[in-house]
Amino acid sequence: MSIRRSIKSRRVVAAVSMTAALALAVTGCGADDGGGTKDTGSPSSPASPESSDEGKGTKQEDTAAGENVDPNVKLAEAKGEKDMLLVVNQVKRDSGGFVTVQGELKNQGDVAVNPSVWAGNENAIVTNNLNSVGGATLVDKAGKKRYYILRDTDGRCLCTTGMSAVQPGKSVPVFMQFPAPPAATTEVDFNLPTFATTSLKISG
Repeated sequence: MSIRRSIKSRRVVAAVSMTAALALAVTGCGADDGGGTKDTGSPSSPASPESSDEGKGTKQEDTAAGENVDPNVKLAEAKGEKDMLLVVNQVKRDSGGFVTVQGELKNQGDVAVNPSVWAGNENAIVTNNLNSVGGATLVDKAGKKRYYILRDTDGRCLCTTGMSAVQPGKSVPVFMQFPAPPAATTEVDFNLPTFATTSLKISG
């Protein structure tokens, strides 16, 4: 009887030991899972800067012309496709070394006109300046040079951007800034895609 009891006791001890080992193993796995859960949560924190960048991107549009421009002054006019008319109100040389052209785009037709064609064909301008007048140029015939619209370090043009379709009977103020030609140059040819070329006199 003592031998049988001894064998039974050993079996009980062995069973208890196995149970304890299994419990420890399960606890260890739970700790690993918990660590994994914490790790999967950490990558979510860098997402906030991306969303803030998107917020900044929405502030890049500029549809306003400069201040102190008299809309009643008409220095030049150029006819465009689909009964569009460009009226130039001011062409001014600034001390910073650039020339600013300001005016209005008027829709004299019966259908809305999409402004996308006025950005021109240059990829760098079209990509960064949707629905803009970024395709405009100045030509100094005497100096035999063509001047394109200035851009900032991010590739955005110094011009009116983000325009909506111009509705019939409506007008949109626009501005464009170019590198200034030599001081001796007082007259240049201005061109905007789909519009006729017109001659502009520079003041200032």
